Amino acid sequence: MIYTVKTVVGRENIVIESISSKVKNQSLSIQALVHPEEIKGYIFVEGDIKDIEKSVQMVPHVRGLIKSPIELNQIQRFLEPKTVEIELNNGDLVEVIGGPFKGEKGKVVRYDKTKREVTIELVEIAVPIPVTVSVELIKLIEKSV
Repeated sequence: MIYTVKTVVGRENIVIESISSKVKNQSLSIQALVHPEEIKGYIFVEGDIKDIEKSVQMVPHVRGLIKSPIELNQIQRFLEPKTVEIELNNGDLVEVIGGPFKGEKGKVVRYDKTKREVTIELVEIAVPIPVTVSVELIKLIEKSV
């Protein structure tokens, strides 16, 4: 069964880590922990209700447990990867919006549609370094002419 745990907004990943370590240490019957980015302040836990109750006790940032189970089809759309079609060409200026290079700008050197990866050369550093990132982690700033 899947249950909903209420958390402090912005602390969902910390709660997941805390519950995960409790599950490992106490060998509780919990199969999955999920936090869809679109749903703030909630995580979904698949497992036995008694073990879920034990796992959330005394965990910082947990606001409560909703004891009525939900169906998988209610959260299915949050679990499926989003496909964003983006048209990139060599020389386009992009900004990295996630990962270790977040906030960096770069010029597109290569775009692999099948792997959904783009190789960019970071422009705001002294020595341009080619970096390959997922296309989901970039946004187009300016098209090349």
